[in-house]
Amino acid sequence: MSYIDWIVLTGTLAFIVIYGIWKTRAQKDMNSYLLGNKEAKWFTVALSIMATQASAITFLSAPGQAFVDGMRFVQFYFGLPLAMVVLSIVVVPIYHKMNVYTAYEYLEKRFDLKTRTLAAILFLTQRGLAAGFTIFAPSLILSSLMGWNINYTNIGIGVIVTAYTVIGGTKAVNQTQKLQMAVIFIGMLLAGILVVVMMPDSISFNNALHIAGASGKLNAIDFKFDPTSKYNVWSGLIGGFFLAMSYFGTDQSQVQRYLSGASIAQSRLALLFNGMIKIPMQFLILFIGAMVYVFYLFQTSPVLFNKVALEDAKNKVENFSKYESDYQQVQKERQKAAIAYADALNNGNDGLINSTKNQLINSNELVESQKAEIISKIAATDESIDTKDTNYIFLSFVINYLPAGLIGLLIAVILSASMSSTSSEINALASTSIIDIYKRMIKPEADEKHYLKVSKLVSIGWGIYAILFATFANQLGSLIEAVNILGSLVYGVILGVFMIAFFFKKIGSNATFIGGLISEGIIIYLFKFTEVPYLWFNVIGCLSVIIIAYIIQLIQPQKKLEKLD
Repeated sequence: MSYIDWIVLTGTLAFIVIYGIWKTRAQKDMNSYLLGNKEAKWFTVALSIMATQASAITFLSAPGQAFVDGMRFVQFYFGLPLAMVVLSIVVVPIYHKMNVYTAYEYLEKRFDLKTRTLAAILFLTQRGLAAGFTIFAPSLILSSLMGWNINYTNIGIGVIVTAYTVIGGTKAVNQTQKLQMAVIFIGMLLAGILVVVMMPDSISFNNALHIAGASGKLNAIDFKFDPTSKYNVWSGLIGGFFLAMSYFGTDQSQVQRYLSGASIAQSRLALLFNGMIKIPMQFLILFIGAMVYVFYLFQTSPVLFNKVALEDAKNKVENFSKYESDYQQVQKERQKAAIAYADALNNGNDGLINSTKNQLINSNELVESQKAEIISKIAATDESIDTKDTNYIFLSFVINYLPAGLIGLLIAVILSASMSSTSSEINALASTSIIDIYKRMIKPEADEKHYLKVSKLVSIGWGIYAILFATFANQLGSLIEAVNILGSLVYGVILGVFMIAFFFKKIGSNATFIGGLISEGIIIYLFKFTEVPYLWFNVIGCLSVIIIAYIIQLIQPQKKLEKLD
């Protein structure tokens, strides 16, 4: 990077962090530290919700996901708007009325301590690991840019984020996230414009759209009902609805964002705004990835975008230079096919359009086949070489082709997204650890200063835990898929427990607790031993908890439960 890029990058990040700490200095009690005194307006809460969900993984991995697999991942979010409506009507009033610090406090009031603890432990296990993903993503950037050991960059990023989270608590998270989201929107908008502007002069925007479509990269909608397909309208609407219900309704990293809202109305507006904006935002991010794919049709792309892995392959794979040369040759043929297709489109000759389109499709298949063959040779030579480089594609485009200054801004975008998401997660992990475990079961009678001190120490502990897990994240392929798979392993079960709490008043605590344990076992079995797409884990987990708990309650009836006022 140039000096201008480093100035833009460090200046942007330093301003965000210093501003957040300055605005939130002197946090004196648990209410201010964990909930920001419940003073946040809806727009602040909405941006905080979006920033918590839109980690660096979103802006680093999603364009690469579209580059490799097309835009069908956008269907993942189709159930989210409906979930926001349901949560606004049902869940937000309950949490505000009961004046809770965490979502899991409600479960003890409805059931008992063991059910509350089960949900809290499931959340802590999953979200602690997910925080590692959000630290790893920006570490990937710095290690690629500077050639640093990625473990050292994991530590550096983790320490910075943990530091300002510990100092400022929830208010620091909310304040910094407003600035972070502004940087994110500006940076991604500029990247989207530039990738189109930098196409060859003969390739118009309309041409680029047709080429992306012919290459299978604009496959945003699939109405075919196929339970084995990861992404279609039905898995998005049904599985995505259940996932969003659990994530936004029971995951403390999100619940804590709208618990800090000044009123029920402010929290509702924040959720509904997020429901409206999320799909268009994700569509645009994936669309940038599709345009980057078209851009690379007219450039020579490497076998691997991960420079470290590419160098390893060059040094270890026999005749690699020949394989690389062959790969470049088929790319040149594909480039000719893409130009011919664009010329046919411009001339409006239907027969020529169809024939050149088929040539482009065949050329794409040949390029993919050639790449797969080279990847197999790399794997056969040394399995330790990382050939899963989806996460490096957009980063490679930014570093190699964007102008000075904008590179620094785009790196700041990805780092800002990581900082915002990780800080929310560490903040929520600390809240749940203190309120649901420490204060409830270990030291219930301490004063506010003690709990505030322990909250900060626990935040540091979760920061260290996330850093340690980040060292393993590079082995898990596409980060945006991996983090959602991880969430789907527990979200459905947690949601099932909460659905019983909200709507099935005759089902008691023991039945719910046993149903949760059995259902989590079912989900783990499906994950390890079947090919069921992960989005359906959320549906199966939720429904299995309800059904199993209902059956147990029928077999072993408990004392009638009183409905909570």
